[in-house]
Amino acid sequence: MSALIRHSVSVSGRPDGPPIVFVHGFGCDKNMWRHVAPAFEAEHRVVLMDLMGAGGSDLATYDPERYSTLEGYAADVTEVVRELDLRDAVLVGHSVSAMLVAMTQLAEPERVKALVMVAPSPRYTDTADYTGGFAEEDIDELLESLGSNYLGWSAAMAPAIMGNAERPELGEELTETFCRMDPAIARRFATATFRSDSRDLLPRISAPTLVLQCTNDVIAPISVGEYVAEQVPAGSLVLLEATGHCPNLSAPTQTTAAIDSFVRGLDVVPA
Repeated sequence: MSALIRHSVSVSGRPDGPPIVFVHGFGCDKNMWRHVAPAFEAEHRVVLMDLMGAGGSDLATYDPERYSTLEGYAADVTEVVRELDLRDAVLVGHSVSAMLVAMTQLAEPERVKALVMVAPSPRYTDTADYTGGFAEEDIDELLESLGSNYLGWSAAMAPAIMGNAERPELGEELTETFCRMDPAIARRFATATFRSDSRDLLPRISAPTLVLQCTNDVIAPISVGEYVAEQVPAGSLVLLEATGHCPNLSAPTQTTAAIDSFVRGLDVVPA
């Protein structure tokens, strides 16, 4: 089956424009980009997709073994890029998908011109020389809670992940998208996400990479964004005046402006 069908891929904007691909994070779907992606349609070929298990993806093709690691999800992103025969594409990945687009760039460097990582984290747990934001026991507790009562976990965690307590409708929307995901698929994806360590990928990324970081992000603290930008050879960091983990929903104007400025700068030739 075509990857475009499996992942409910939608293509809009200028057919001959430079491609830009938006990939959503855990528990979300392509609808999470609805306030950002349309701003690029006048000049770009805009591609949206649902990761396996999310949105309109074809659950009949779900393979538990394939999706026990992030590499399985990254392979899907890569297949979409290949099937559309994209060239000089900008890949935008939110949260865990920041690492998925990094894997795609490493697999297809000639197809990927640049990366945008929105609230990325290459490792969620702390080590002696790295601060990921969570202790191992925190992750154990998170996954146990998710596995035993996914709907309850979603109702409790989604508003905290979103931040912006003064705008409860944002947390409610994220809760609803979490709850649309099959609990077994969600647990496997969460385990692959929160147990992952993709730090070794960062120095190998050859494409210019923009890291967008928010304040008061319970999933990816500022120090993680700084780490990612430092480890990627052509990395840069922009700290948004936004809180929480999902600026594509909570601060879409700032998010759009930062991505647009970065993309336009890619074609500027130094004097």
